[in-house]
Amino acid sequence: MSDDEAGAGRAGQSRRADARRNKETLLDAAAAVFVTSGVEAPVRDIAAKAGVGLGTIYRHFPTRADLIIAVYRHQVDACAEAGPALLASSATPHAALGAWINLFVDFLVTKHGLAAVLQADGAGFETLHAYFLDHLLPVCTQLLDAAAESGEIRSDLTAYELMRGVGNLCIGADSDSRYDARRLVELLIAGLHQPHKRWRP
Repeated sequence: MSDDEAGAGRAGQSRRADARRNKETLLDAAAAVFVTSGVEAPVRDIAAKAGVGLGTIYRHFPTRADLIIAVYRHQVDACAEAGPALLASSATPHAALGAWINLFVDFLVTKHGLAAVLQADGAGFETLHAYFLDHLLPVCTQLLDAAAESGEIRSDLTAYELMRGVGNLCIGADSDSRYDARRLVELLIAGLHQPHKRWRP
């Protein structure tokens, strides 16, 4: 391979990496806007948050459904990757579980409205739901198992039960200003704790 070819290859890799980072920045911005304003938020708000033009968003995601699906998958991936990192960096497994559940709640808020947007595509929605379960159930199981093995929580709770319970607590939170789903989720996670047990790493 000539120097020119090697240089062109490196330039191509750099461009692809830049494009990937730019897309991730856009998805992070869209997720943040969806959390505060819902999935029907104006695209211009997402563009402003990401620091890009409207054309950039439409080039990557021609329709709102395309953007929402991409945000959904991006959030699932981020949530899945966060679990092991939190377990490694948190003071205790229970603390890691609590921090991960906070991220999961953020994801659930972001996901609000997805079903309505995709209601005409039942197969597509089922595919996304399967993606959600395949990626997040093992991570939640790992966190629960670690907390149970450390003696911090009871050991008879499954990841599916916990995730389903947290999801149910988040339903309707956006339509009632007197209802604080995050507070109830925090109480749920605190209630799992067995303070008489001591964590020994």
